[in-house]
Amino acid sequence: MGVEIERKFLVDHEKWNQVVKPNGTHYRQGYLLNDNHRTIRVRVTDKQGFITLKGASSGISRKEYEYKIPVEDGVELLDGFAQSEVEKIRYRIDFAGKLWEVDEFLGDNAGLIMAEIELKQETDEFERPDWITDEVSDDDRYYNSYLSTHPYKNWGI
Repeated sequence: MGVEIERKFLVDHEKWNQVVKPNGTHYRQGYLLNDNHRTIRVRVTDKQGFITLKGASSGISRKEYEYKIPVEDGVELLDGFAQSEVEKIRYRIDFAGKLWEVDEFLGDNAGLIMAEIELKQETDEFERPDWITDEVSDDDRYYNSYLSTHPYKNWGI
């Protein structure tokens, strides 16, 4: 069984803009099924497609199964079956022995920058880069699936 253990954080824009980053990867991702207990997501980059099934969260853990698919199939699934979508640029940053994935959202979610770290155990300790601010792991509004139907631009923040 696949399990994802992930913590999410907001990012300080000013400090993030000063970080020397690798090239980011553009992601287009859409949801074929999107409810409180499970999602089926399709994600494509310019080189690879993925289909991912996720279960309901329990703390910072949830069941996750991800499979590679051809990019062309992913685009067809997004165009023909996705109920909602998000787009973002993802940066992969190594910091203090851990991999951080930082997403700069585009479109209706522009202005939101979020960082995620995947852990092996819920109790794993890690160092936070100085560009990390508030933890939002327990706030469902920051799930990509939620952002696909309730865009950040409408939050009134």
